[in-house]
Amino acid sequence: MARGFLFRRMKVTFTTKEYARILELAYMGLRVASSDSETPDILPECYADAAQKLFALATPFGCADLVEEVAEDEFQPSKKLESGPVLEKLARFTEDAFWRELVERLAERDLRSELGATKLIEELNEEEEKRLEEIEDSYWREFEAKGTDFLVLLKGGRG
Repeated sequence: MARGFLFRRMKVTFTTKEYARILELAYMGLRVASSDSETPDILPECYADAAQKLFALATPFGCADLVEEVAEDEFQPSKKLESGPVLEKLARFTEDAFWRELVERLAERDLRSELGATKLIEELNEEEEKRLEEIEDSYWREFEAKGTDFLVLLKGGRG
C-alpha cells in the first residue's frame, strides 16, 4: 500500500487497433528481454504471468489473429504478430544497436590508447569528451560509407 492507496482492479478501454499496438509492444519487449537467453522463444519467467494475461485478452479485444492458444489457458504470439512491421522494427533495432555499440566501443578504445595507461579516471573531462565525439564521428562516416567491407581484425596487433 503506497500513500494510503490500495489498487485492486483497473478498468481501461482500448480500441481493437490500440490493443493490437499494445500486443506488438509487449511482443517486442519480450523479445528484447529474452534476447540474452539460451532459449529466446521462452518467455522470461518474471514476465510470463503478465504476458499470458495480455495474450488471453486478445480475443475479447478483437485481436484473436495475433495470438494462438497452445494449451488450455496458455497463449503465445501468432505468426502474424511475430512478422511484418514488428519483425522490421526488431531488425532495425538490432541493426542500430550493433552499429552504435561498435562505434562507441572502438572510439572508447582509441581514446584510451591516445590517453595512455595512466588515465585511471572513468569520467572524461570536456576536452576528452570532445575528442571521443570526433573519433565516433570518424567511425560513423567510415561505416556509413563502407559498412564493414574494410573492417579488419588484427589479432594481437594494433590497427
